[in-house]
Amino acid sequence: MLLQILRRTATLIVSLVVSSVLVFVFMALLPGDPARVALGVNASEASVAQLREQFGLDRPLVAQYLSWVGGFLHFDLGTSYVSRVAIAPQIVDRLQVTLWLVVCSMVLALVIAVPFGTLMALRQRRPSGLVLSALSQVGVAVPAFLAGILLVTVFAVKLQWLPANGWTPPNEDPVQFLRQLVLPVLALGLVQAAVLTRYVRSAILDVQREDYIRTARAKGLGPMQALRRHGFRNAAIPVVTVLALQLATLLIGAVVVERVFVIPGLGSLLLDQVANRDLIFVQDIVMLLVLAVLLVNFVVDLLYLVIDPRLKVATR
Repeated sequence: MLLQILRRTATLIVSLVVSSVLVFVFMALLPGDPARVALGVNASEASVAQLREQFGLDRPLVAQYLSWVGGFLHFDLGTSYVSRVAIAPQIVDRLQVTLWLVVCSMVLALVIAVPFGTLMALRQRRPSGLVLSALSQVGVAVPAFLAGILLVTVFAVKLQWLPANGWTPPNEDPVQFLRQLVLPVLALGLVQAAVLTRYVRSAILDVQREDYIRTARAKGLGPMQALRRHGFRNAAIPVVTVLALQLATLLIGAVVVERVFVIPGLGSLLLDQVANRDLIFVQDIVMLLVLAVLLVNFVVDLLYLVIDPRLKVATR
């Protein structure tokens, strides 16, 4: 098992190095001079040259890359080309907002997907199972931004139960924070729940066909008892895999949903800096998102060793 952990750690490190090179090269290849963008088209050549030297843009690309990676490892993300303000504190503030949105949405998706996916599998040929399957198909077809617009139209405009947009930190007004969190979490969570429900259903159906489930049923256990004792752990393996993939989708969806609900999260910050052509800011945010996705996949790989006993036997 220790050897497997070391292998996965090495894979994570190599993936991070390759990803950082790709992100840096992609940003370096974009047209335009960041110093010229920051100072404006009317700036003198001397001013542009001075700013390029200040930001280190006059150095070789290899030196710029090594400096950027070294700063990233110490969470020194540099200074914005446009606002001349340190980047790290701004990202930390916005990241807290996005984490609330992503974590709550994923929890909601799991709370919905696990029981309803199991119910769909157990009642696949009954009317209730068919209705749930149809609803999940509709949820898969609806994008998160459209779900957000529909929720705002119904619950904010028509019924006026919840605010349509805005963000209040939880330490300032917990009640208003929860009210403003409900609609964006529903917009993201319901769409993700529809996708996960299909995978939970498929995993449960596959487990039900296994010999050990048939043996448990033959010994007198009911469908739910057999699943609870022998099936859920094996069914969790493909679902955990999908969760890692869905997190990347959730982060991308959060970018759009934050715009719909005017939430000052990391996605909104990324779009703002793309509009400002603040390339170092965009580079840092993209790398941070890549790091988050790779770390989640790394954690999922480690969970396989816990969930699947066959991997433990294979590593002995």
